[in-house]
Amino acid sequence: MEKTVARNIVKGGGFLFNHSHFSEIFIPEEFNDEQKMMANATQDFIDKEVLPYVERIDALEEGLMPSILSKAGNLGLLGVNIPEQYGGLGMSFNTGMLIADIIASTGSFTTAFGAHTGIGTLPILYYGDETQKEKYLPKLSSGEWKACYCLTEPDSGSDANAAKTKAVLSEDQQNYLITGQKMWISNAGFADLFIVFAKIEDDKNLTAFIVEKSFGGITMNDEERKMGIKGSSTRQVFFNDTKVPVENMLSNRQNGFKIAVNILNIGRIKLGCGVINACKQIASQSTNYANDRKQFGVSISSFGAIKQKLSQMASKTFAIESASYRAGQNIDDQVDVLMAQGHPEDIAKLKGVEQFAIEAAIIKVYGSDVLNEIADQGVQIYGGMGFSEEAPMARAYRDARIAKIYEGTNEINRMLLVGMIIKKITKGEFNLAEELDFFKTGMNHENAFVSASLSKEYKAVKDLKKATLMIMGKALEGYGSKINEEQEVLINISEMVIETYVAESTLLRTLKLIDQSGEASAELFINLTKLYLFDAVRKSKNAGYEALACMIDEDTHLDSLLTVMDQLTAYNHVNTSRLSRDIAEEMILQNKFPYTLYS
Repeated sequence: MEKTVARNIVKGGGFLFNHSHFSEIFIPEEFNDEQKMMANATQDFIDKEVLPYVERIDALEEGLMPSILSKAGNLGLLGVNIPEQYGGLGMSFNTGMLIADIIASTGSFTTAFGAHTGIGTLPILYYGDETQKEKYLPKLSSGEWKACYCLTEPDSGSDANAAKTKAVLSEDQQNYLITGQKMWISNAGFADLFIVFAKIEDDKNLTAFIVEKSFGGITMNDEERKMGIKGSSTRQVFFNDTKVPVENMLSNRQNGFKIAVNILNIGRIKLGCGVINACKQIASQSTNYANDRKQFGVSISSFGAIKQKLSQMASKTFAIESASYRAGQNIDDQVDVLMAQGHPEDIAKLKGVEQFAIEAAIIKVYGSDVLNEIADQGVQIYGGMGFSEEAPMARAYRDARIAKIYEGTNEINRMLLVGMIIKKITKGEFNLAEELDFFKTGMNHENAFVSASLSKEYKAVKDLKKATLMIMGKALEGYGSKINEEQEVLINISEMVIETYVAESTLLRTLKLIDQSGEASAELFINLTKLYLFDAVRKSKNAGYEALACMIDEDTHLDSLLTVMDQLTAYNHVNTSRLSRDIAEEMILQNKFPYTLYS
């Protein structure tokens, strides 16, 4: 088997147009000892400082959440990606992803942590001048100060640039007076620092400001009563001629919208990664309950229907984990390339994330969907107890739901990611016509990278790419510049794009594990990959069918395209019952999620 392949510079979205070798991707089994120590320290912190107090956190006990954040700051968890010169640990982007993954099981704390370390801190790290960084980042990385992000308004959710909050320059030109209303602001109740977006005069685009609570002119409504993440502080914030020194403008005038977009890209990918440990926890709890719960004289874990649910939890968690860390390492690699080319570190990091905005949206959508599905199945396995607040599933179910909404709704992200791919095609970055030559040349497959046990899966992933590009090509041919108006078709295309990326990531991870330790040692991962891929192909086929039916009116033409779709989604000879039982039996034996990475 080929062991080494020249490493390519990967482009965001390029997975649809190229076929990566497994040696070119990072898998979480390759985290080094320092990263594993960070993961274990984070888990230990969660076990001791968060999970024992979830009831008190959900009751919004005064001072509890900020005190836990302060303890996280003392351990360095709030400054993982902040350079050492500003009081942080200066670790890689993928290490920050790892910490977000481990924090994922904590519900309300996950939101508070993410709002502080992500959208609350990163605008200053990436867009602040040196004075702003030196003044604020040490306080934020230590947890001395807590941060929040004030973008959303009553009339501007997904359309952030429609915000009405105003910033008026004072007569002496020393301050901006900010007036307006923000809503759904996480951490607002205890934040010391607010990243605030407002418009100056009749500007088209927003401008961002760093606002200290001590500046005054800030009032708030009571805490929102929410369906889930009840312990996270969420308030409406009112700015009433809040006096902000001119030097606290973040970046340049009208650069606020760009800041918001780029910071949300980071938030999206970390949110998608930040479901993994929650998924594992739910799977472990569900396995434990299924082993203990007796019906008809036996444990319910012996039933095929329960095994099917457990195995789906495991395969989809394995999939989002594979995709997340593949993308995270792509970002780190891109940052290294840009820094080697002479870009400053902060610019390199911004451009690195921006390059993989498509993958960030994919991971956000897929991760949040998977978390919600797994939480729902957890409730179902618990049965009546799943509906009781005395069992852990009720909180997990409620807390999961927000993930499909914040950092941009999944619907917005689906259309966004397809739009970004189409933009790259129209700019000539990718050659769609060349990729669609298979209509003329046939559908041949080279299996140089593949173990015998996964040759069908390798072919299935290549065919998924062709199917996705075929649908995208037909959409561009039929709708042209008006394609963005066809949201139903875009959402179907996005389903295919997402499943293709996640399927390839899962397959490449397993191929790498086989290369490292052999097929016998990788049997569990082979089963997880096959089970996931069967579901991915089925979903893609349905999405492709629906998209074609929406686009093509003439029956003969539609029939011919559906026939091609059938050929490209012919991954059917899979005994999913056997796969499900083999995976679930490993979980039942271990009484938890079937593999461990960090201990």
